[in-house]
Amino acid sequence: MDPGMTECQYSQISTVASSLMESQLGKKIPKRKWQTFPGRNKFYCNGRIMMGRQTGVFYLTMVLIVVTSGLFFAFDCPFLASSLTPAIPAIGGFLFLFVMGMLFRASFSDPGVLPRATPDEAAHLESQIGDDDINSRSPPRTQEVVINGQTVKLKYCFTCKIFRPPRVSHCSLCDNCVERFDHHCPWVGNCVGKRNYRFFYLFILSLSFLTIFIFAFVITHIVLRSSQTGFLSALKDSPARYPSKVVVCFFSVWSIVGLSGFHTYLIGSNQTTNEDIKGLWSSKRGKGNYNPYSYSSVITNCCAALCGPLPPSLIDRRGFIQPDTPQTAIQSNGTTAYVASQPQAHMEVTSDSCFHSSLWPPYLFVLPTVVSAKPPTLRLLGQTENGYLDPL
Repeated sequence: MDPGMTECQYSQISTVASSLMESQLGKKIPKRKWQTFPGRNKFYCNGRIMMGRQTGVFYLTMVLIVVTSGLFFAFDCPFLASSLTPAIPAIGGFLFLFVMGMLFRASFSDPGVLPRATPDEAAHLESQIGDDDINSRSPPRTQEVVINGQTVKLKYCFTCKIFRPPRVSHCSLCDNCVERFDHHCPWVGNCVGKRNYRFFYLFILSLSFLTIFIFAFVITHIVLRSSQTGFLSALKDSPARYPSKVVVCFFSVWSIVGLSGFHTYLIGSNQTTNEDIKGLWSSKRGKGNYNPYSYSSVITNCCAALCGPLPPSLIDRRGFIQPDTPQTAIQSNGTTAYVASQPQAHMEVTSDSCFHSSLWPPYLFVLPTVVSAKPPTLRLLGQTENGYLDPL
């Protein structure tokens, strides 16, 4: 080798990264289902958080709880811990964390939204009902099922193109059909339904205890200060702090405790706010107009609402959209429910015709379905095309 020539070293260039970039540029990344969700909802954290469209009142709720509790912990708890017991700030902190946890759980969860019918399913259903009736928006066509001896009508939803299963109602604010729809709560910024009702109830119940706790110990703080320096001197030490907390807690106690009592009554009778307002199972309509979903015991009703298994989400909002795969039909879970090939005018539900659970009342609902160029089939609700559900 010529000593005058410099030695050159060659390194192998990796082509893995370049080929990967070329494949990503040539292949379009599929979208997730929450990005094309038809309802009026907001999604955060790549679809993990689901809320209603109007969230301003939710932030007001959070600010009121945080500010009121923060003033209590900053100005009242040090004096109460030294004068009475250190357990006061510990109990208050636990209640505050539990309230915020239940608020976030109720606000960020899927309340039980039912997927809308696919175009093929909607076309098949409209052909069964009649295009003239659909376009003219005549009185909704109904189907009837018998649940525990009580006739329940299934109404047709013009937006979702389905017959609503029992206890399902369409929320006009979120534009979705929700399972066991209770109401749309602006304070939590979401609908309250089958999947988040227990968290909503625990939120208002724990908030009642927190409000009473803060109100009682703020009054205790004022009384102890007054016994030492006098009432006027205690107010002069902080003229704005005590009246603001007392006024906020005083008016909050009556509304929140009353709301908690109302929902305790609903849970004990196994009703929803929507059913109670409409008076569907009112005794004034006659002795035969009983609630078919209620059990014989108040304890059983409470266990069914608060201690039963949490059903999975049916909309699979974090799943990828497959352009060649038809969308799934309306799904259900908890109890066994089937999609029938043709609508039924009337059917009776008994414990022999469906899955029976000790906590969940059995019912079936009938929906027509068709799967792209294939004859109508019987399909189990609660499954996606690949057999899996979104666990969130």
